[in-house]
Amino acid sequence: MSYASLDIPTSGETSFTDYSRWRLRSSEDGRHTWHYLKTDEECQAWPQTNLDKYWLGIPLNLPALPPPKNALDAARNGYKFYKHLQDADGHWPGEYGGPMFLMPGLVIGSYVTGMGFTHEEKLEMIRYLLNRAHPDDGGWGLHIEGHSTVFGTALNYVVMRILGVSAEHPALVKARATLHKLGGATGVPSWGKFWLSILNVYDWEGNNPIPPELWVFPDVLPIHPHRWWIHTRTVYIPMAYLYGMRYKMEENDLILALRQELYTQDYYSIDWPAQRNNICEADLYVPHTKLFDILYAILGVYEPCALPPLRKAAMEKCYRLVVQEDENTGYQTLGPVSKMMNLIVRAHVDGRESEAYRLHAEKRADFMWVGPEGMRMCGTNGSQLWDIAFITEALVETGLGEEEENRESLIQALRWLDQCQLQNNPKYYESSYRHATKGAWPFSTRTQGYTVSDTTGEGLKAVMYIQEHVESAPRLVSERRLCDTVDLLLDMQNYDGGFASYEIIRGPKWLEYLNPAEVFGAIMIEHSYPECTTSVITALSIFRKTYPNYRAADIQHVIDRAVDFLHKSQSPEGGWVGSWGICFTYAAQFACESLALVGETYSTSTYARKACEFLLKHQRADGGWGESYKTCETSIWVEHENTQVVQTCWATMALIYAQYPKPEPIERAVRLVMSRQNSDGSWNQEAMEGIFNKSVTIAYPNFKFSFTIWMLGRAHLYLEELRARKSP
Repeated sequence: MSYASLDIPTSGETSFTDYSRWRLRSSEDGRHTWHYLKTDEECQAWPQTNLDKYWLGIPLNLPALPPPKNALDAARNGYKFYKHLQDADGHWPGEYGGPMFLMPGLVIGSYVTGMGFTHEEKLEMIRYLLNRAHPDDGGWGLHIEGHSTVFGTALNYVVMRILGVSAEHPALVKARATLHKLGGATGVPSWGKFWLSILNVYDWEGNNPIPPELWVFPDVLPIHPHRWWIHTRTVYIPMAYLYGMRYKMEENDLILALRQELYTQDYYSIDWPAQRNNICEADLYVPHTKLFDILYAILGVYEPCALPPLRKAAMEKCYRLVVQEDENTGYQTLGPVSKMMNLIVRAHVDGRESEAYRLHAEKRADFMWVGPEGMRMCGTNGSQLWDIAFITEALVETGLGEEEENRESLIQALRWLDQCQLQNNPKYYESSYRHATKGAWPFSTRTQGYTVSDTTGEGLKAVMYIQEHVESAPRLVSERRLCDTVDLLLDMQNYDGGFASYEIIRGPKWLEYLNPAEVFGAIMIEHSYPECTTSVITALSIFRKTYPNYRAADIQHVIDRAVDFLHKSQSPEGGWVGSWGICFTYAAQFACESLALVGETYSTSTYARKACEFLLKHQRADGGWGESYKTCETSIWVEHENTQVVQTCWATMALIYAQYPKPEPIERAVRLVMSRQNSDGSWNQEAMEGIFNKSVTIAYPNFKFSFTIWMLGRAHLYLEELRARKSP
């Protein structure tokens, strides 16, 4: 039966599949895949767990816990609940969704390569998009909290049609009206133009050139793509290959229909070259610069007369880099956008019967997550390391990890951390322009296998906390492996003293003037970030307490330069702009922790004092904090309409680390967070916690457990300390 003949409900509230039949499977390295069981016998053989139920939105019906008498009791209740969500292998799975431009790549890439979905997956993807359509105009945005855009609306409209929803379904009638009101799909940003061209519903002549020849330039040139930020270059490698060959889906009835549905004028009358720089105002975050326009005008002249031998050599190099990326990452690749583009390249070159095609199909499931709203495409294959690091650090710092009922849980977490560390460099190290990975901890899993500075720092901190402070914990990660981590971190410091995300800064700042994406900011090169820098300061400071003789002078030199960067990056008002969480509250926790570890607190440092005063200026009457994601777009504090529990925890932790001397602001924040706790120990999901590229929110739903437990436990200890100081 085709989806076009199904009766798709007009509201996303209807459950399309039986959620009691979904199961989450985790392998020992943290790989996540969802499976739908079709028979009662299968369900009996594989019972649904609390972990499955929680992420599906099925009530756990756990008994109410004793009401907490203080903040530590509340933290303890929080962990009693959160242990239900720990996987048997020791880590905490979770969603990593929110961007609305990821599912279009999943569905379009699968469609053009003939890679199908199960009946249940299709239904749940449809339900997700129905649930995430903007309630006012029926469109979709760049992310789930954003306004409707051409990028989100055009591409997700296409997804719905590929999945079998009729153009006359009320949701698509409404979305189409919004798309046309915005000017139609001709105004879609460049990544949208690319995907629609792949689908053959937008002409390749409407794209600015993406010449693969850049990859055969000498590596020493400042414009060479290996100097770009890793996410940008990993996307533009397969993009350049597919542009170079003008890949497009064969025409069929759906494609012919979409050509008429997406535009406000007849498809065959559109002046395609005139659309190259046509970007709808609702989408535009980073306008093209004059330098960009000049360069792409030159490339536009070059493209019709590209030299065939040079184009062939460039295409061959791009293909080799695609293969190397696939093999370096177990076919997960760095992220979902590059993964689906790589799939198209491999399907075209290697064929649909190839091992590469099979492995891409197998690992595609790692990005697909089922939740209460339906199935979505996640921003990576998860945030496994990131989440396990924070909750283990929380348990050790609060003392909860020493309690008998929690000790085994922490040791299980250590076992997972042990297997997650990257102990070798990538298979294709130098030829794929990769940074070293030996000693690193990745953001998600060892299979995906990319070094990230702050996840490496937090991984080191988590392992050392458990091995040094939890009774009976085995020393699974040897001193030599910890030193490998330190060696890696010491080599990641940038010229300005700060630390970037995946590797050191390789390109000149002026490359940002060539940003082609329009909807993302600061994506062309690496940048030093306060959060990454502070995670490294913290990790090195903790390491040298246990191993004071290992590279002591080098560690001191790196910390001194990093602290200097942190001082210089503080705003005059006292805040730090966070780039991976929202925003000032997020960065403040990391900054104040690292400053405290080098002896800078409220009473000794003007930087710590200014940070506390900045945060207190934004504390609300209810005791909490709340920033809008728009703060990240503007780097100016924008209040959220509601107080946020997670942001309140970040700000309060900053005050505690800075040793703010007055208890009242901390007590008020504690009351706010405790008032939001449910009787079973849990907290409800609130606004999105994460951000990337200045403009895209992304979910960290485990944060509402790790940081609440952490803050409440630390606050209890700190407030007791303040009271003891006042006692005669």
